[in-house]
Order: sequence, then C-alpha cells, then structure tokens
Amino acid sequence: MRGLIDKLCRERTLSKEEFTELLHHADDSGLSGYLFSLSSKTAREHFGNRIYIRGLIEFSNYCKNNCYYCGIRAANKSLERYRLEQEEILSCCGQGYSLGFHTFVLQGGEDPYFTDERFCSIIREIKARFPECAVTLSIGERSRQSYQAFFDAGADRFLLRHETADRGHYGRLHPENLKLKNRMRCLRDLKEIGFQTGTGFMVGSPYQKTEFLAEDLLYLEKLHPQMVGIGPFLPHCDTPFRNEPPGSTQLCLFLIGIIRLMLPNALIPATTALATADKNGREKGVLAGANVVMPNLSPLRSRKQYALYNNKISTGEEAAEGLALLKKKMSSIGYEVVAGRGDYQPEGTQYTNCIIKR
Repeated sequence: MRGLIDKLCRERTLSKEEFTELLHHADDSGLSGYLFSLSSKTAREHFGNRIYIRGLIEFSNYCKNNCYYCGIRAANKSLERYRLEQEEILSCCGQGYSLGFHTFVLQGGEDPYFTDERFCSIIREIKARFPECAVTLSIGERSRQSYQAFFDAGADRFLLRHETADRGHYGRLHPENLKLKNRMRCLRDLKEIGFQTGTGFMVGSPYQKTEFLAEDLLYLEKLHPQMVGIGPFLPHCDTPFRNEPPGSTQLCLFLIGIIRLMLPNALIPATTALATADKNGREKGVLAGANVVMPNLSPLRSRKQYALYNNKISTGEEAAEGLALLKKKMSSIGYEVVAGRGDYQPEGTQYTNCIIKR
C-alpha cells in the first residue's frame, strides 16, 4: 500500500481501483502515519506552518430543500427558524475584522428571502466597509446569471459541496427534484466565472461505498477546485437518517491526506464536523494536511439554531471569541494562525500572510 501512496505523491492521482484499494486500508495506523508524514510535509512546503482563518457567518437556517441528511431541511417543523438582516451580517463582519479576520464566509440554507438583489447589496456593503477582505459565499445552487451577479458585486469565493459524485448515491441522499447533474453544472459555472471555487463531500454518509469515495477523488482531479471541504457524516435527530451511524473520523483524516497529495496548493479546512466528531479533530485535520479553520462569527443566539447535525460545536475555540484558545492549540502542534485573506495561489507562488499578534 505504501507503493500506492508513493505513486500518488509522484503523479497526484490514482486509478479508481487503486484509490478504492488504498481506502480499504485507512484504519491501518502504520499506513495512515506514512500518508500523514507526506501530506503534512507537502502542506508545509507550500504554506509553511500557517493556518488561515475564515469568519463563518450563518445568516439563515431557512431552506427550501429537503436533503435527507440535513437538520435545517424544510420539513423539519421542530426547528426555530431565523435569518439575519443586512446590518446584523455587517456587524458580524465588523466584530471579525476587529479580531483580525480578513475573510468572511456567508453560509445559509437556500432561503428564497435572500434574492440576488439582497445578496448583491450585502456583498457590496461588506466590500465598501472592509475593502481588503475576501467574501466567500456558501448559499447553494443558483443560476449562472445569479453567480455572475454575485461575482460582479465583489464576491471572491464560493463553496458548494457536491456531497457525492455517484449519481445513484446522490439520489438516495436527496429528494427527486435535486440532481447531481445540476450541482456539477453549478460548480462548472462558478469556476468559469472566476470564483475561487470549493467543493467537497461527506464521509460515511448512508449507502456510501468505498468506490463512491474513489469517484469523489477522481471528480476532484477533474474539477481541480481551489478549496476542498470534507467532514464525517453526522446524523440529526429530525431527519430520515436520524438512526444512521456517524462517518469515520479516521477515514475522513485519511482522505484529507490523500487530497493534500492530489492538490498540494488547495485550501483545505479542518471542518466543524470533524471537530464535533472528535474533540481533537481540528488538530488531527491540520496534521493530516488541512490548512484552514473557520471560527464562528454568528450571533450567539443563533448558533445552536443552525443545526445541520446533532451536537454541533459553536463555542470555545470553535467561536471567533475563542481565537486566543485556537491560537494556543495550533501553536501546541507547531502551527501559527495568520491574518490576511489567504487566497488560493497557483503552484509556484509563495503564500504570505502576517501572523496574528492579538
């Protein structure tokens, strides 16, 4: 198996059969240790010991969709809904800016209230007040025309997980009206328009087979996104998958290592789901090759309501106000939290950002 990892390190890809075989050995501690030694070395060669922070603003838990795995699905009648108005979002940005954040991630369900016009107004105002900061959107599927409008208004990045690259599997995770073909169309549009584009998938979702994860990796090779976010599937009590087991943290870490070798310059977060599943998940993610963390800037009153899965963490070092604790934890494993936008840079370009002194 080490030979496959060496091949991946050289060629940055494997065949579907080779990826599948390698993933079957994710629980081998010796093999994963070998993978992580190479993936963390690759990350350090490209980014040094820098960890980039993004301020997460969960602006709405309304959603028109009924994805079977998601706690904010439209059919969840027990959820208390909320949405932030423009000035509340800008207030979150102001708080984050004062703490040293230079990227704001606007994440929410597909809420029809937030029209293109509203989003463009929010984006333009963030850019007017914080011109050196980046705006990342994570707001789901839209038309190419909408994406173009957001880009023209000043948005820099867009996150849209494909969730699974297998069409049959996608159909078992989503209702009939949601199609993988359209999700992939959105991702193509985003890249063509010029967004720094992020995608990703759940690890251990219901009905997932190892071969499907191999397909996910091959899709990443084809799309070549600038950002990749993955996390373990975590069930929510008010969804059809409430009784399904959570995904494997170890497999998720193994996949982070693989993705780092495939896409050496990618921005890869140690996700909230990973940190929820394992109290040391964020640190383990960084040591596997991740180089981004996204503390929560949302108002305290709304954090628990943005419940994509059970027991989602939103306090301590996961929160923006816990930045000092996050810095301490990253320092304990040899990494430094840095300020600055932390944009994707093509291979051969040096990443530079100042270290947060606060």
